[in-house]
Formats: sequence, C-alpha cells, structure tokens
Amino acid sequence: MAINAQDPTSRHLPVDPDGVLKLAAQSMFDTLARTAMGMMVVDRDHRIVWISDGYKRFLPALGHEESDFVGRRVEEVVPNTLMAQVIDSGQPILVDLLTNQAGTFLVSRLPLRNDQGEVIGAMGMVLLDHPETTMQPLIAKFSRLQRELDDARQQLAAQRRPKYTVASFIGASPAAMEVKRQARRVAQTDSTVLLLGETGTGKELLAHAIHAASSRASRPFVGVNIAAVPDTLLEAEFFGVAPGAYTGAERKGREGKFKLADGGTLFLDEIGDMPLGLQAKLLRVLQEQEVEPLGSNQVLRVDVRIIAATSRDLPAMVAAGQFRADLFYRLNVLPVRLPALRERMGDLEALVEALADDIERRSGLPHKSLAADALDLLAAHDWPGNIRELRNVLEQASLMTDDVQLTAAHFRGAGLAGGVPPASEGNARMGASALPPRRGADAGGDTRPATPDAEPADAGDAAASALARIKPLPQAIAELEVRAIREALAATGGNKLAASRLLGISRATLYEKLPLLQRASGA
Repeated sequence: MAINAQDPTSRHLPVDPDGVLKLAAQSMFDTLARTAMGMMVVDRDHRIVWISDGYKRFLPALGHEESDFVGRRVEEVVPNTLMAQVIDSGQPILVDLLTNQAGTFLVSRLPLRNDQGEVIGAMGMVLLDHPETTMQPLIAKFSRLQRELDDARQQLAAQRRPKYTVASFIGASPAAMEVKRQARRVAQTDSTVLLLGETGTGKELLAHAIHAASSRASRPFVGVNIAAVPDTLLEAEFFGVAPGAYTGAERKGREGKFKLADGGTLFLDEIGDMPLGLQAKLLRVLQEQEVEPLGSNQVLRVDVRIIAATSRDLPAMVAAGQFRADLFYRLNVLPVRLPALRERMGDLEALVEALADDIERRSGLPHKSLAADALDLLAAHDWPGNIRELRNVLEQASLMTDDVQLTAAHFRGAGLAGGVPPASEGNARMGASALPPRRGADAGGDTRPATPDAEPADAGDAAASALARIKPLPQAIAELEVRAIREALAATGGNKLAASRLLGISRATLYEKLPLLQRASGA
C-alpha cells in the first residue's frame, strides 16, 4: 500500500527525501518551540522579525516592549548578541553563553537558508536561563578558564609594557637634555623614528621611553634585535607562519612580531643588519600596513608604529648598495641622534650613581661609592662601548672587592688602565714642564716685546706673515681652553674640584672638556 506523503494523519514516514526533510524540519522546530525558553528570528539585515511568547518575558529586563523590539536591528536591543555574526558568516553557534542585563543564558544560533543555499536570516534560541544553577560544573569550568585567560592576557600585557620612561635617560648635560626634548616631541606623533648612535648609548631605552610617552603606551611594545636572528628566520619572525606552512611548522601557526605589536610599537634594533631581500618586504609593510604570513594567502591589516635603531652609517651603506635607499627614506622620518658618553662627560657622576644603585639591587651587595680618584680615572677614559662599557667596568670593580668605596686601583684591577694619574703625581706629570712655552710677562721673564730676528722684506711679506699666524677662532678658543685647564690642574695637583673652582666653571663642565685635553696631549 502506498503512503501518502502529504497526508497529515498518516502514521508512516514519507517515502520521498524532500518529504522526510520537511517533516524533520517541522518536527524539530515544533520541539524547539515547546522546549526552548524563548526564540527569535532575524532577517538578513539583522532585523528582528518574530519572537516567541516565551521570549517576551525577557523584554522588560532588556528595557523594551514588543512594539519597539520587533523590527529593530538585533545588535541594538540585545547586548552581546552574536546573531549578526551568524548571518554574516553563515556558520551556526550551537552552544554559547550570553550575558547581559537580563541575566546569563545558554543559547543556540542557527543560520536560515533559502532553496539556493543563501543565508536569508538566523534563528536564536534561549535553551536555559540561569545555567549557573542547572549547569554548575560546566559553568565553574568555564569561569576557571576565563580567569586563566584573563591572567594570561595580563601577564602578556605586562611583558609587552615599556620598561623605561624619558626620565630613565640619565643626565642633565645639554646633549642629554636635547635627546629628552626630541624624544618627547617625536612621541606625540605616529611617524617612524630612527635612533642613531654608537653601541651602548641607550637606543633601546629611548625606544621604550618614546613608546611610554606616546598615545600607544597602553598597547604592546615589541622589540626585535635583527642582528641576533638568523637571516633564514627573520621573515617568519616578522610576518608569522600559517598553520602547516612547511615541515616542522607549528600546527596552530605562529603570529609574527608585526601582529603581536598591532596597535602598539615595533622596535627594530640594528636595522642596518637586515638582509637586502627582506628590506623590500619590510618597505611594503611600512607603506601598506599589511602583512602576509608565510604559507598564507590571507593579508592581515596591522596598525604599528615603527622605531628603528642602528649604530651603522646608513647613508654610506646606501651609497655602497648595502641598504635600500627607499627604505632609508621611509625610516629616516624623525631621526634622533644619541650622543656618545665622551660627548656628555658632565653626566658621568649621575650615570655612575644610577648604575651603582642598579648593580646593588641586582647583586644584593651593599652600595659602593666612588672615590675622587676613581671618578677622575673614569672621566679620562674614552669609553668606546659607552654606557654599556661603563656598567661592565662598574660591575666588575664592585664584584671583585668587599671594600665599600671604590678607588682608581679597583678599576685598574677591573681592566681600566691608564687615564688621569693620581693627585700625588699631578705636579710631576702635569706641572709647568708640561705646559707650552710662554713669552713675555706670562713666562715670568723679560717683559719686553719679542723682537723678530729680521725685519720683513716689505709690507707684502709682513701682511703674509701676519695672516699665517692667524688661526680659525674655534681652534684658537679650543687651544686657550686646553692651556687654561692644564694650568689649573697643575696648580691644584690634579684636583678636579679645586681646578673647576679656579677656572670658574662647574666640575661637570670640566669633565666635559677633559677629552679636549686628552686629544691635545695625544696630538
């Protein structure tokens, strides 16, 4: 006997597939309508077109009546809903927890499609209200996982937070104050910054400081030392890797530094060591603010502020074909040059004090002060490694003795040889015999004007002779300063404080000018 697929009183399943599907869909809808605590249907424009009687009891808590609820966009009237996402993606969300002012609910969301398979809307169902009581074990697990996720995010944020501020750049010399002024100025923009300076001058510290003073301070600060990463891994380090991109790649993929720094700052240290092949890709990212992970065809938008740093001569590298000119121009928007330590010796004492405090904190040893002869020895050194070298020397001297005061002898034992001799040797080595010969009253001899051995042949020769004796003003001033410093040190037996008072300048200014004396002595 044939079964009538259209007979609603039939007690048998339809024989045609379409009839079976229609019956199953009708039965499922009827079951859900009876068992669900509330249902709604939303059209492809995200507007609510129908709600069940059960759903109406949630309206007062949501602050609406049926008349101003149906017809509105669902995201406008149901906080935290993902119905719009289901419509836009066409993917169901079978089980989810929804929390808003109406309470916490266990919900399910399904896309609705027409005969051509196009998404024309979505259906949402409230399966349970107050699931924290009826599904306590599941909710407890969910809460624990949520807390762990929040803790992990906080720890990651702490790791990506800037470690230094502009105040961390120690020094009050004119050179140091100018660096701080420039750092605060460039922090107010989103333009690319290029930090230039010798190794050990504090470029990474200043990068942290610029980020901390910028509007991105609450977002990640991510640093990459290009010189420390093998060339073959740099592209993956920067742009990330898609899942299974190559043999040995992580199954879940890996985000690159650009993506990790999204919304914040990416610090590219030693940019001069970047391979030429990668420079073109970096330039495109800087121009387009887009990255494409290795093994992926998906382009990701990023919002990253770049701070680059180098101790190398980039213009010379551009001229030699070792660095792309277009990338250099892109990076060299806001250049900031950090002075070498020998150019700001007036900051030496402040730097020594700050570094000694940090060494004390890290090592657990008592604080160690420096004697005057130790400061003199440090001031006489050229410091090719700058502040990094200064810290190394201080740490060596501190760890190699139990004495609470470090003298020049401690630093010579730490490998810092030469420099200014102790004060006891000052008269012998920086006395009158070391000064250039003087004439007239300055020499304490004959006060008569010096007489040339022969008169000039004519007025032209006299004028030429006079011109030959004239030096450029900066050179004459520098020679005068060297002479005055030598005399003051000789008169005070090498005592820097007494010499600075004799010259009418601060001790810090004297330390700044000591390299002039060294260069003149070595000439």
